Amino acid sequence: MGAIFSYVSFASSAAPPAPGLGGLPESCVALVLTHLEPKDICRLTGLNRAFRDASFADFVWESKLPPNYRVLFRQLFDLSTDGFGKREVYRRLCATSSFDGGTKRVWLDKETSRICLQVSAKGLAITGGDDRRYWNRIPTEESRFRSVVYLQQTWWFEVEGEVNFPFPPGRYSVFFRLQLGQASKNWLGRRVCNIDHVHGWDIKPVQFQLWASEGQHSATQCFLESPGKWVSYHVGDFTAGSGDSGATKIRLSMMQIDCTHTKGGLCLDSVLICPCEYKERFNRPCTP
Repeated sequence: MGAIFSYVSFASSAAPPAPGLGGLPESCVALVLTHLEPKDICRLTGLNRAFRDASFADFVWESKLPPNYRVLFRQLFDLSTDGFGKREVYRRLCATSSFDGGTKRVWLDKETSRICLQVSAKGLAITGGDDRRYWNRIPTEESRFRSVVYLQQTWWFEVEGEVNFPFPPGRYSVFFRLQLGQASKNWLGRRVCNIDHVHGWDIKPVQFQLWASEGQHSATQCFLESPGKWVSYHVGDFTAGSGDSGATKIRLSMMQIDCTHTKGGLCLDSVLICPCEYKERFNRPCTP
């Protein structure tokens, strides 16, 4: 009897278990998740059931989507967002999508909730680009598009492009991705770059120009440098409007048309349009 009484007394005096994260209401957890970055939300889904279930709340992911996400979704997938949870809408927009015959790729940047867009060399208008005496298409794993165009030699160098897309509101930067020299792999599988035919780019600078909606314009010029390395040359910045359905139209160009000398040995990969916050990643000085 005494042993039984002692056990009951001990059990009744024991402290109740401390509350844990699993006891939090799902609605409270969802409110917390709205203040976190998407990558952190995904990490917390494995913590317990409350966090996993809360991560499916529409208002959690709507706060991570750009304001014109419905327009973007229809543009890229030809579908309405009706019937899709906001988490699924976010996931699909973050996945890289191709359009315009595979010449353009677009994805939602997870850190800024704005669009990044890349245009392949095939999607650009290149003066003399169809003439194999001057330009060749080269397959490579160093490009997202699995190929680049290589300029052997020309007197007149001019590349133009145009993009008409519903960019979410904000500031964007435009870059040309170029390389002096032709890269390949040696018999050991190591990267090598042939720069024997690189010439003419140190005589006169290349001029880059950008025109965007609402009269926006910028121009810069650079000497092409760093043979054997991919370099992103800054063309300029533009501001996308705040309309829910309006598209921003931009035109861009790159030229070196001084016909007093030839130039060659240049690889052109693509044009990248990304949030201005990423400009410091490239940090390529150009002269306005």
